[in-house]
Amino acid sequence: MGIRQFKPVTKGTRFRSVSDFADITTTTPEKSLLEPIKKSGGRDNHGHISMRRRGGGHKRQYRIIDFKRNKHGVAATVGSVEYDPNRSARIALVTYADGEKRYILHPKGLAVGDTIMAGPGSDIRTGNALPLAEMPLGTAVHNIELKIGKGGQLCRSAGMSAQVVAKEGEYVTLRMPSSEMRLVHARCYATIGVVGNEEHELVSWGKAGKTRWKGRRPKVRGEVMNPVDHPHGGRTRGGRNVVSPWGKKEGVKTRNTKKPSQRLIVRGRKRGKATQ
Repeated sequence: MGIRQFKPVTKGTRFRSVSDFADITTTTPEKSLLEPIKKSGGRDNHGHISMRRRGGGHKRQYRIIDFKRNKHGVAATVGSVEYDPNRSARIALVTYADGEKRYILHPKGLAVGDTIMAGPGSDIRTGNALPLAEMPLGTAVHNIELKIGKGGQLCRSAGMSAQVVAKEGEYVTLRMPSSEMRLVHARCYATIGVVGNEEHELVSWGKAGKTRWKGRRPKVRGEVMNPVDHPHGGRTRGGRNVVSPWGKKEGVKTRNTKKPSQRLIVRGRKRGKATQ
């Protein structure tokens, strides 16, 4: 895995880079695990734009990912590593001993032909899924459940992982990539290892057209609009705080600290880039 830089033969390729896709073993997805994706263009059921700057983009199909890893005690063999247009991580097609095929998130270091297992008592090995209570301290985990049996919700993007740092009673303390310390129930499942494709954050889109391929439309600053179109419009913003076109403050914290799940956060995240 690595980053491939384009030769600057045009203005669009001068700063553009892409993944070399060296870890991809096949370009044909498993048809039984595909679903269509209907695009909304940022519009709700009334046809009104409810999310701005969305639309266009390349046509995609959804890959059904097994986030629950609920096929316990059955060994599975990694058949291929594939590209998924819907996420930054790679996905791996695994075939279970009974013939069933599923997609999982591809952990770093998991190769074609390797065997993985899910369920209590599984080996502490990359790609295996088991309850957090059975994880040794210091283990790097991803695809972490927040509710028992719901499926993984945390650490699912490229290069992400959390670390098991403590166990006390029914809860396990995890150090998140943001350095936040969070309690998760010991019966919740997680997958051992770090999500692959770590170089994803180093890729430079390089041109405006790449953002359009992603389905993101242009963003126009309020300062360059007329006063009738935006509160920031006109000759100057006048020193007022940043607001939306409808006068609502932007850039303020919206996290609800009174939700029950917030009590499980032992220490909030620190400012700046977290170091592990």
